[in-house]
Amino acid sequence: MPLACVLAIVVGLSSAFLAASHAWAEESIILQSTTSTQNSGLLDWLLPRFEKRTGIHVKVVAVGTGQALKNAARGDGDVVLVHARRLEEDFVRAGHGVDRRDVMYNDFVIVCPKDDPAGIAGLKDAAEALKRIARTKTRFISRGDDSGTHHKELSLWRAAGIDPRKASGKWYLEAGRGMGATLNMAAAMGACTLTDRGTWIAHGNRGDLTIVVQGDPKLFNQYGVILVNPERHPHVKERTARKFIDWLTGPEGQGLIAAYRLKGQQLFFPNASASAPKTDDE
Repeated sequence: MPLACVLAIVVGLSSAFLAASHAWAEESIILQSTTSTQNSGLLDWLLPRFEKRTGIHVKVVAVGTGQALKNAARGDGDVVLVHARRLEEDFVRAGHGVDRRDVMYNDFVIVCPKDDPAGIAGLKDAAEALKRIARTKTRFISRGDDSGTHHKELSLWRAAGIDPRKASGKWYLEAGRGMGATLNMAAAMGACTLTDRGTWIAHGNRGDLTIVVQGDPKLFNQYGVILVNPERHPHVKERTARKFIDWLTGPEGQGLIAAYRLKGQQLFFPNASASAPKTDDE
């Protein structure tokens, strides 16, 4: 075969490979999300179905909400799925993100050892429960990691009129870790903590912990999805990212969120078309 023909074939194959590689790169996005969507198994339920439907691969970076938003503000990602409304709105106002949408909700719960050392079992007022935890110096494990759960916890302490960080290292301990690891610490140390219900249901190592406080409207936990601003970060894959956002907030994604269950319990409740209530800290 003439050398020119061989070179033409090689060039043609190389071009085809580069075109395929480029197409794959275009058909993938980075999702900055929270540990709760990962730990609960929700993303493992949703993302393979989205990829099968669209051919778009979603790479997940699961960190606390605060870190996810910081990563996205640097342009490290295409989409954000988090749960701290005030931080999300600040992120959009600062020009880092656009088109924030409600996706789903569940709630937070306070869990403590079954012997209820703070005497708070059955309370419907989360702030009052934290007051009693502080008054009795019952050990409390905070995530302490700038996550959505951490911000919710701090808002509840503010509602209680208490700065628990003054007791840091005494009865108030900051884990600086994700929800699963924080629950492990609470179980091992016989301490109380605040957790999202989805991670609680999915978590296997509960030890002697049980839900003692739930049902307060202040414990409402809204999740939102945001497109990282392509005008600020031109490398953001806007078209592909919008496909994911539209799917997640559309009939199929919302239906799958509603269908996801563990241990016979629904973990998240879709509300993309609803107007979600705001709590005091939001």
